[in-house]
Amino acid sequence: MKGMSERQYAAHVGLSRGAIQKAKAADRLVLHEDGSIDAAASDRLRAEATDPSKTRKAPAPKLKPVPEAAVAAVGDTLREQGLSAPAVGGGTTFLQAKTANEVLKAQERRIRLSRLKGELVDRARAETLMFRLARDERDAWVTWPARVAALMASELTAALVDAYEVEAALMQKVLEAHVRAQLDSLAEIRPGLG
Repeated sequence: MKGMSERQYAAHVGLSRGAIQKAKAADRLVLHEDGSIDAAASDRLRAEATDPSKTRKAPAPKLKPVPEAAVAAVGDTLREQGLSAPAVGGGTTFLQAKTANEVLKAQERRIRLSRLKGELVDRARAETLMFRLARDERDAWVTWPARVAALMASELTAALVDAYEVEAALMQKVLEAHVRAQLDSLAEIRPGLG
């Protein structure tokens, strides 16, 4: 076969095989002796015989405008990953948007996996727990003087049998002992995130 078959030529010009058969029957195609289609000569003949106003043109795709917030989010995501981001108002390419989308999906999967492994906790729950721990520690320090005052007084009274004044070093020594005991009791508090 010297030229193309009807099927091959139909694919070549983007028409149906039936349209090629009609053109062949109407002698609008150039054929070789073996009946195959001479593609180059047939293309020229079709171009000369076709009325340009009657050709079908593919409709221009209707594109929706992309909100600036979405474009800014794509740029932020690309910059976070150290990739080049579009200039403001410069437009985002499809490749940049697809890259940003893939980066975000990977980050989301990593976070979901960390949460499943128990490496991440719910922020609201953690904030509530930390608030409760801080309040408990504050309450412990607020009530501390009342609890140790009697102990300190008895220790100082025993040491001051003959003296009228409390020595600063002795007061500091007694106070440090009680502060360390208080801090040791606070160190036993362990946050439970389970």
